[in-house]
Amino acid sequence: MAEIGRYLVEAHLREGRSVAELAAAHGVHRSWLYKLLARYRREGEPGLVPRSRRPHSCPQQISPKVVEAILMLRRELAAAGHDAGAQTIAEHLRRRLKKVPSPATIWRTLRRRGLVTPEPHKRPRSSLRRFAAQLPNELWQADATHWTLADGTPVEILNMIDDHARLALACVAFPTVKAADVVDVFFAAAASHGLPAAFLSDNGAVFAGGPRGGTVLLESELARRGVRVIHSRAYHPQTCGKVERFHQTLKRFLAKQPPAASPAHLQLQLDSFRTYYNQRRPHRALGGRTPLVAWNVRLKAGPPEMPVARTHFRVRRDKVDSGGRVTLRYMSQLRHIYIGRAHKGERIHLLIAEPDVRIVREDGTLLRELTLDPNRVYFGARSTVDNVLRQVSSMS
Repeated sequence: MAEIGRYLVEAHLREGRSVAELAAAHGVHRSWLYKLLARYRREGEPGLVPRSRRPHSCPQQISPKVVEAILMLRRELAAAGHDAGAQTIAEHLRRRLKKVPSPATIWRTLRRRGLVTPEPHKRPRSSLRRFAAQLPNELWQADATHWTLADGTPVEILNMIDDHARLALACVAFPTVKAADVVDVFFAAAASHGLPAAFLSDNGAVFAGGPRGGTVLLESELARRGVRVIHSRAYHPQTCGKVERFHQTLKRFLAKQPPAASPAHLQLQLDSFRTYYNQRRPHRALGGRTPLVAWNVRLKAGPPEMPVARTHFRVRRDKVDSGGRVTLRYMSQLRHIYIGRAHKGERIHLLIAEPDVRIVREDGTLLRELTLDPNRVYFGARSTVDNVLRQVSSMS
């Protein structure tokens, strides 16, 4: 613009061409050309240099005190392994200041300090399809994730959260998560928060028996209490996205802590994180509320009336092993049912109407009939004798 300005001024002053003619010929406004001529007459050549459009003052500019508070919060949250984004900082500032800048202003402040990097190629939020349960206890999500102790020992962390309130219902460390561990953690959470209407998980062996053609202990226990069991599609973790995202938040926190020397030490860290996450951490998906606040303000859902117990019917063909036993999975555990060594190698049919089992030959002869006891461990004849001997010795 400096070149065309000098040209127009010279054309007007040297050639005497009119302002209207020059403005029309070169596509500029006459008022701009008049201003340019006035500046040239007043200042000479420097008057033709383009002027900055930056305002002389900015009444909405945040004070240095607020900027320092933003940067301090950013450092504190990042050092502790917590979320340190603009929205989280804004929620924390509301507890300290009367007038809080918008998250956009906080983000620009962080960007000017080089603390955040713009990501223009991110998928727009408007294109996302979100789902959230309408009430607390309408749906729980659960999953296990891996972690490592200070000495390199691998452990697993079982997490359960409420889909509506994002409340961390359980966060428990195990050497390896087993089927019984999931059931114990679920009922501990239910004792504090009530039973959910539905339970969502992936197809891990401790959560789902369908891929292996059976039913795991958790599924059986939930069915007994009327809790609907839902499993995500294979290789589609987005279905359990909330608990998957919770894993990331938890691991970011753990990475900033001293490496845990033992499972007990790790559990202390998990308990500390769960308290902060539920009671102090503002959650963006909840409008800045904490999960505990979101949990408490709504009525709670729950399972429907207890359904009539269903009997699961199965028919299996098998062969008696060399020890006179046949193996049957019941309540996620293998039961070794003793028939007798005299029948080893025989082809048999198992007619199962859980928990009742009838074992018959090919010709229909009944070999054994029993009702499975979930509290009894079936190991076969020798183990049964050993158990009896131990019981007798303990009584004497």
